[in-house]
Amino acid sequence: MQQQKYENVLVPVDGSKATEKVLNRAIEVARDNDAHLDILNILEVNQFNQTYGSAVSGDVVFKLTENTDDQLKKYQKKAEDAGVKSVDIHIRFGNPKPIIAREFPKDHNNDVIVIGSTGLSAVERLIIGSVTSYVTRTAKCDVLIVRPKDKVTPNK
Repeated sequence: MQQQKYENVLVPVDGSKATEKVLNRAIEVARDNDAHLDILNILEVNQFNQTYGSAVSGDVVFKLTENTDDQLKKYQKKAEDAGVKSVDIHIRFGNPKPIIAREFPKDHNNDVIVIGSTGLSAVERLIIGSVTSYVTRTAKCDVLIVRPKDKVTPNK
């Protein structure tokens, strides 16, 4: 059986504890397929507005974007140092679910999304729902879910 060959790998990153492991797996997939790698972070400015009850100032958004860009550049260098020949970084604003599942892959022709099983706590998943669950249900391309080692249960 011939293994699926990917050309454009998408890895959404959120800075959670799982980010490093998910990024490493996406780097492997991109390198092994000689594929392009898109590293994406989505900033939810609306989340700040709801939390603080007012619009977030442009200065706060600018600083957040600048910090995120700095971190993404580190991820890009890591991927390039690991042998990925083509890596782009992206910041989008909005709801991560439709952006990761449909909008970004459509714009960038991604044929696989490498995503962590969850970056949320159990309470956050209950309130806002799992982005990963949404992506696996609605994405038009393959989705590779990276699970933390301690969450895997052996088959009996």
